[in-house]
Amino acid sequence: MSENAIIRTDAATPALGRTIALLALAVALIALPFLVKAIGQPALVPLATRVLIYAIAAASLNLALGFGGMVSFGHAAFFGIGGYAVGILYRAFADNALFLGFIPGTDQLLITLPAAILAAGLFACIIGALSLRTAGVQFIMITLAFAQMLFFLFVSLKAYGGDDGMTIRRRNALFDLNTRDDVTFYFICLAIAALVFLVLWRIVGSRFGMVLAGIRQNERRMAAIGIAPYRYKLAAFVISGMGAGLAGALMANYLRFVSPDMLHWTKSGELMIMVILGGVGTLLGPLLGAAALVILETVLTGWTEHWQLVLGPILLLVVLFTQGGLNGLLSRLGLGRSAT
Repeated sequence: MSENAIIRTDAATPALGRTIALLALAVALIALPFLVKAIGQPALVPLATRVLIYAIAAASLNLALGFGGMVSFGHAAFFGIGGYAVGILYRAFADNALFLGFIPGTDQLLITLPAAILAAGLFACIIGALSLRTAGVQFIMITLAFAQMLFFLFVSLKAYGGDDGMTIRRRNALFDLNTRDDVTFYFICLAIAALVFLVLWRIVGSRFGMVLAGIRQNERRMAAIGIAPYRYKLAAFVISGMGAGLAGALMANYLRFVSPDMLHWTKSGELMIMVILGGVGTLLGPLLGAAALVILETVLTGWTEHWQLVLGPILLLVVLFTQGGLNGLLSRLGLGRSAT
């Protein structure tokens, strides 16, 4: 056998393993509601829905953080804006009023989700245009400051519940589907999550993604060959913010409740932990990190009220000894992208 044939065989082996792993993951996610019903644990369906929603938010942050090198502590702002877009439009619909005097309310998912994405994208464009003029610690602090400004803004809006938040009486409607059913809403979130990860995969593998990776590695060199890093970073930041807004809109529907806590800086910290836990700069890492964090939090809160004291060391051990998060661990087991 020639040397080139050996190289092709070795390269095909991890690719085959990744394909099998992805197919197994897809089958498991589709079959999950039926499996948990068979074992008498229907409460696991809402838990899986939370994982999918947080996976969308974490994957969106990962585009800016892992692929663009922009450490943003303000993505909770876009997450919360997406949630409030759903809540405000539903309030206007329930009151038969106009938001800002000219925007009619609605309870249709096909309208509220794009509205949430556009609102989050607009704020991401404004915040990113200002924040990306800095770098390093200054960028982190500016994004954090903007997020906290928006947090206190929504706290002061007494018309929308202020600090107590706002209740959404029923989930947004989608055709003739019963969105109040947890299984139906799970499959809606699963379909949207699959679409988001597909779009992110295409973005990362495109020329735009390659330029973004080059900017992350050496911004000065990319500028020297005629590429404007600011434009690419701003575009990635806006796309990332729009994804977070989409996740916030889904979370508002899932909880049927929105509050300023969705915009608090601790939410940004949770999303960042998910990215780091799963694997920074990997496509499926945010999904793994979201699943691990949500499941750990759920299990530990059932054991003790001081669950954070247990969660902290677990996260520390995973980050220190898995060399690339959970995705890195799976890579060494032959199920993820090979480090070579």
